[in-house]
Amino acid sequence: MTHHNHAWSRSAVLFMGIFLACLGVSAQDAADKTPSRINGSVPAAALPNPLYQFDSSVKTAAITQAISLDRGVAPATAVLRPGTDGVLRLTLDEAQRAAAGASNPLVRLGELQVEAAKQHRLGVQAQYFPALTSSYMGFHFNKHPGDVLTTEGPLGTPRQVSVNIVNKDQNTVNLMAAQPITPLLAIYQLVKIARADENIAKAKAGMPVAEVAMQVEKTYFDLLVAQRELTSAEADSKKIQAKWLTASNSGKPFVSTAQETDMLSAEKTVLLSTSKVKELTASLNQMIGLPDATTLELVAPEPLVENVSEDEAITKAVGNPEVIEAEQTAIKARAAVTLSKMAYGPTVAVLGGYTNQTSINIVFPRAAGYIGTMASWTIFDFGKRESGVKEAKANAEAASLGVTLTKAKVAAKVKSTYMELDRSRQLYQLASRMVSASRVVDASYKPEDPDVESARAKMEADMFRAELEYRQAYAKLKALMGSR
Repeated sequence: MTHHNHAWSRSAVLFMGIFLACLGVSAQDAADKTPSRINGSVPAAALPNPLYQFDSSVKTAAITQAISLDRGVAPATAVLRPGTDGVLRLTLDEAQRAAAGASNPLVRLGELQVEAAKQHRLGVQAQYFPALTSSYMGFHFNKHPGDVLTTEGPLGTPRQVSVNIVNKDQNTVNLMAAQPITPLLAIYQLVKIARADENIAKAKAGMPVAEVAMQVEKTYFDLLVAQRELTSAEADSKKIQAKWLTASNSGKPFVSTAQETDMLSAEKTVLLSTSKVKELTASLNQMIGLPDATTLELVAPEPLVENVSEDEAITKAVGNPEVIEAEQTAIKARAAVTLSKMAYGPTVAVLGGYTNQTSINIVFPRAAGYIGTMASWTIFDFGKRESGVKEAKANAEAASLGVTLTKAKVAAKVKSTYMELDRSRQLYQLASRMVSASRVVDASYKPEDPDVESARAKMEADMFRAELEYRQAYAKLKALMGSR
């Protein structure tokens, strides 16, 4: 009994030491986190197989890769409702917030991918700690499985005695804890890979939101342009009616072939413009979650103000999701090289547990505790490990080269987009000055003059087209800079 007490004391001390060591490794790993922006994926063939788990024997399972992400959920917005006149007064910011709400499937998809990657990383980190398993085995034999013991009699003659060593009814309960030792270093590399996947997911999580915002912005400005085109078409129609009414000598409308052609043409233009307004209104309503028939009164957005230099844009392009993915791919590839080298070493685990059994009598106690080690080592595998290391090194070198190429590609895109932004900014400013000048001139004309109304509507439509191009170019530049 004293011997068993000593064994349990040693077991408790050993497991306590292992537990504290695991806490230290986990804390160190938690402190060593890469920026949450960067990520990429290494080909599956580049990653070695061991994801270590222990039950009654030391086993390895294949590494599973998960897509990860975690960017903030779009804030909930107030419910948009039309006014008492049935018209909804809508701003661009309100439309974008409503379209990018948490109910948007693309936004929800990004959140789920981030959550999946996060849980995958946490699952890998959990392998730092011991795995506690339990098992039960029960047998009933239809015959007694007793054994026969042969002994020597008093006169030297052999003598057989029935010994009850194995019971007819057998029940065994086993509780076992397995703590990996050498695989802890491999688990550390696996955590780095899992965290890289999580960072990739986080970097890409905001992309659907930005795409939705750009689409809403485009539809919003297209509707503004369509409304101005409709106003211009209606004014032109009034102008044609007045023209032919004035041309009549008697002051009465006289329908001629030329008049009928002009009137039909003007009516067709009005019908097409009205149809376009209805189509764009229904599309925008669908984006922001309103009934298709909701009447919208769009508020012209405040002028866009941006002050980004080309050098600043190139510098901030390190936050671009493509760059982040390339950098994280390099991190994963380097971790894969380390993992492939670990295949040369042994796999060692410490085991300990408690068993209670009714299977064997006499020679084995009914209840007992145990502690031990288990190790496995592949002596020769015909060059498989060597090829795996060379493959991982090639992938790591390719990933490092990919970072350089990706940064150069993104920098080229930034330069091209910045030139587009500068051009669209100048065109928008010119269109804005023309509209402002026309409003000053309009003060000397009759406000109901169809010519003035049509010209002003056309100029505003051109201004909104230029502003849309300007805003879209700026949105592209922000996406390349990694801004949301």
